[in-house]
Amino acid sequence: MNGQAWLLLLEGAWTTLWISGIAIAIGVFCGLGIALLRMARIPFLEQFLILYTSLARATPLVTLVLFIFLSAPMFGINLDRNTAAILALTLNTTAFNAEIWRAAFISFSREQKEAALACGMTQGVFFRRIMLPQMLTSSLPGLVNEMSFLIKGSPAIAIIGIVDLTRVTNRIAAVTYDPLPPILAAALLYMLIIGVLLKLQAIAEKKANRLAM
Repeated sequence: MNGQAWLLLLEGAWTTLWISGIAIAIGVFCGLGIALLRMARIPFLEQFLILYTSLARATPLVTLVLFIFLSAPMFGINLDRNTAAILALTLNTTAFNAEIWRAAFISFSREQKEAALACGMTQGVFFRRIMLPQMLTSSLPGLVNEMSFLIKGSPAIAIIGIVDLTRVTNRIAAVTYDPLPPILAAALLYMLIIGVLLKLQAIAEKKANRLAM
């Protein structure tokens, strides 16, 4: 493993990080939106969202990536590789995040809502100041677990030619005929990324607990 190999690994890690990061950021907020819409129980829309979350969670990520990248041109939509990868990861993680948020909605205490409304608090203020901070606290471990699963599943985007961390590892191994060093280096980089994510979770939990008090 020379300096050039490490530079290639870091570039691959950056590609994995920014593509996954965009998908995670969009997926968390879209998942919350889907959970809110499902709790509203709007006819037809609820059935559509149930179908979407079921299909997205059941479809292997590599299959979803290939389907979006290859089928988009058939509908006159030209997606580059990065956009197709972000879209596939977002559709996947949004479905899982929606179920995590929905579980938090279902488990929320009705007594708190009744007490807040009885005191004259509006629905919007109650949701923003009382419900959302508590839901965030209870959902955070599940959301972070889903984020880590998405990052570890992101090598699926290499199927459409994106040079992510795993693909760089394979290229280095093919050139050096010594696969173990790049594999260990890639594993170290993945562990660092997940470690930072877990550290951010601990910081976010402390802040969420303060907001929920």
